[in-house]
Amino acid sequence: MNSSQNDAFANAQTQLSLAYDILKKNGPMSNAFAMIREPMRVLEVQIPVLMDDWTLRMFQGFRSQHNDSRWPFKGGIRFHQDVNISEVKALSVWMTMKCAVIDIPLGGGKWGIVVNPKGLSEAELEQLSRGYVRSIYKYIGPTQDVPAPDVNTNPKIMAWMMDEYSRLVWEYAPGSFTGKPLTSGWSKWRWAATAKGGLYVLSTILALRNETLAGKTVVIQWAWNAGLTMASLLSYEWAKIVAISDSEGGIYDSNGLDVHKIQSLKKEKNSVTAYVGATIISGHEVLELPCDILIPAALENQITLENAHKIQAWLILELANGPITPEADVILSARKIDVIPDILANAWGVMVSYFEQVQNASNYYWDESEVDQKLRLKISHAAKDVFDTALKHGTTYRLAAYVIALQRVFTSMKDRQNIS
Repeated sequence: MNSSQNDAFANAQTQLSLAYDILKKNGPMSNAFAMIREPMRVLEVQIPVLMDDWTLRMFQGFRSQHNDSRWPFKGGIRFHQDVNISEVKALSVWMTMKCAVIDIPLGGGKWGIVVNPKGLSEAELEQLSRGYVRSIYKYIGPTQDVPAPDVNTNPKIMAWMMDEYSRLVWEYAPGSFTGKPLTSGWSKWRWAATAKGGLYVLSTILALRNETLAGKTVVIQWAWNAGLTMASLLSYEWAKIVAISDSEGGIYDSNGLDVHKIQSLKKEKNSVTAYVGATIISGHEVLELPCDILIPAALENQITLENAHKIQAWLILELANGPITPEADVILSARKIDVIPDILANAWGVMVSYFEQVQNASNYYWDESEVDQKLRLKISHAAKDVFDTALKHGTTYRLAAYVIALQRVFTSMKDRQNIS
């Protein structure tokens, strides 16, 4: 393989290549594949911010626009000190694949700013957010590229960005960003979409395997946003959360953890390690615990060559993007550990973002039951497609998802531009 464990973009290219090896047996699409291996456009900008102490600080920002054959680009904005160009390009590839596997008319993109937002005041964070939009607004918009929240970004930041974009184009443009506050055109259920969608995917795959969640032991890496919401949802399905972690470490109790206590700790900005009555372990040890289902919900490259042979779960749900390297995938597959891949498992945030775009465009907003109904319908179809394709080709769920997604992107490229 041509991937490196620490190079997220090389990992994404490897995943594309493995799927293409299956598709080309039915007729090569070599030109289309050559194009999809690289982003169509990668932007790098420097954002000046006047800090509270009146010093000027420059921040580096990226935007990768991977493929727009299904139009327009779509992808989250990540504020993190470890953001790099390889990560942003990889995430844009995965977003193209996500949108295609769940069959919505969007392409893939990703934003990233190299910053630790915890070190900024709210005023500095707002200036950074608005400055980023000013530096890149000509390349985005409701019909070009629609960003959304990601790591360390939230509805407030999306509202600032949407407001700045609207000022620059001289018209109110709620469809320019998704994941906004309800007062700015947010779709209901967006806050829980990733976790809720992940739960529906997991339940659907288990049902197709003639199993249920009841009584299953679950380990969740990263008690924040999607991971914490997932823990709560699973507890209502009678699954048992036996371990969970955050940036300061993890906790483990084979008898099960009290999710309400964990939620209270996080609400008060405490680490899960402040939980009384559980064994404190390291964040990496959480991945290697005995359980039925493992849910990585942190960042990329968490399960690698170094620890893949230590994984004790029999099913992994990738709520994070790219938590398993291709090399580790091979080991897990050989050990008969199934993986529900990120491009299916965590695609439901972008699904509800798409719903938000549709509602913004029509200026008509749905209630929660309508959003939930549409989400469930899309999930059941996508999960069954992946399950059936895996059986047909005798492949992993990941490879099946990529085969479906690539075929849809190739078809769009051929129909629109006659690229083969």
